[in-house]
Amino acid sequence: MKNCLSSWSGGKDSAYALYLAKLQGYQPIALLNMMNERGLISRSHGIPFSVLKQQAAAMSIPLYAIPSSWEEYEARFIQTLQSIQSASPYSQVVFGDIDLQAHRDWEEKVCSAAGLTAFLPLWQRDRKELVLEMLQAGFETIIVSCQSELGPDFLGKKLCTHLVQDLEARGIDPCGENGEFHTLVTNCPLFKQPVQLAIAGKIKHQDYCFLQFR
Repeated sequence: MKNCLSSWSGGKDSAYALYLAKLQGYQPIALLNMMNERGLISRSHGIPFSVLKQQAAAMSIPLYAIPSSWEEYEARFIQTLQSIQSASPYSQVVFGDIDLQAHRDWEEKVCSAAGLTAFLPLWQRDRKELVLEMLQAGFETIIVSCQSELGPDFLGKKLCTHLVQDLEARGIDPCGENGEFHTLVTNCPLFKQPVQLAIAGKIKHQDYCFLQFR
């Protein structure tokens, strides 16, 4: 069994990457999520700590939720990789990126700085094929943030084949790999029980809409 750490966003891509890594014999020893300065919501998807904590508990995997500004993000990411490694040895960091080379370059840079290797199980896969594969495997996800062009009506929608078709008809990548939208995994084969959500409303911040939770 090979130990790994998951760069965990709480969304479908990081979850499915971890799922595939486990199928390949990797054992996750921790989840790492970078939070906003106050540690209340995740930097990438705007997911509350309480929800990320539920996901971690559903997998019985320790969660490291690290508060950080954008300016300190990289340094704190590397520092945390090293800190976890000294306590629980591992060699690979699992990321959910599909084909954005700039993202992979950054991931390989921070892993190298920490003496680790980046592992991207979804790399160069067809985006639509991946989404349909996730649905087939039993991944249940909802949209928690999206670009203002999509609008707040998309927030809270469950990802399904009909929604994939709707997104495609609008000229939107069904995987949201270009940042069109972000998701939250509410249930999947990795979880022992589904995540319980209490939705409080929707807000707009700059060019993005976010689902709010109680």
